[in-house]
Amino acid sequence: MSIPAVYAAPVVDFDVLVLGGAGVDTIVRVPELALPASDNLPVPPIRDYVAHSGNGVALGFHALGLRTRFADLLGDDEQGALIRARYAAAGLDFVSVTAPNGTPRSVNLVDAAGRRFSFFDGRHPDGYLFPEDFYLPLVERAAHVHVATQRTPAVWAAARELGISTSTDIHAWDGEADWAWPMASEADLVFLSSAAVPDRIDDVMRRILAEGRASVVVATEGESGSRVLAEWSGPSVLRFPVARPERPVVDSNGAGDAYSTAFMSRWLHGRPLPECALAGAVSGAFACGAPGTHEELITEAELAAAMERADAHFMSA
Repeated sequence: MSIPAVYAAPVVDFDVLVLGGAGVDTIVRVPELALPASDNLPVPPIRDYVAHSGNGVALGFHALGLRTRFADLLGDDEQGALIRARYAAAGLDFVSVTAPNGTPRSVNLVDAAGRRFSFFDGRHPDGYLFPEDFYLPLVERAAHVHVATQRTPAVWAAARELGISTSTDIHAWDGEADWAWPMASEADLVFLSSAAVPDRIDDVMRRILAEGRASVVVATEGESGSRVLAEWSGPSVLRFPVARPERPVVDSNGAGDAYSTAFMSRWLHGRPLPECALAGAVSGAFACGAPGTHEELITEAELAAAMERADAHFMSA
């Protein structure tokens, strides 16, 4: 099974432009994802990590060797400074404008098995949009645009006019809320999580494919693997398992972003869907072996080697 080659502009400065999705995670490690009967619980050291979906995708692409530019709104605050310092140290090409309400944050509880629950503080006011003169000129210089925010609505028409492929990740969508549909319906490649719609995820995927512009829709399912639906693969949703972790699972924060980044690294080169899913599964498993969010990013050499070691049944799906 193969997929159409993705259009690439004749002359580009970046393989991928990532729009939005940087923030800071405060991670609290707890015995289980439940409140104790008492009003106090001693926990291991609480740490702040540079995080959120766009951050994971941008750093992931950068680690895989793609020419990556990341653009976002950050506050003039301690969290914004932490993020800028991380990107400078990593050598990631990053540009930003000042956000009026500060830098987005999350408090994530992580249990002994690595599962997490997130309390998200997006900070940006309802209806607030990125300035078009900030991000649209960047679109013209990219071969592909990954959109990790609903605050750049003009990007879709601009990318289509230029013949540039697009992707998005709507991991917290219930399949019905209006805020996500403009992203789900406009992107060429759509990622989402089945967590909010476990009993009707196939229906949500089929709606996106039937009513939107996407040619491929991918749903991640944590320990249950992933599902892929493509316009050329027939009506059946393809099911793929997880990759066996090669090191102990300590933290699932960032695993979904690791999956989507590695999947796209193959999709952008027109590779078969099972290979894309295998790359995603291997990268997601790798991410679960490190504490924090996006603290360790798999490289292209590590990904290729781990894919060779992974189960062959991925490639025959």
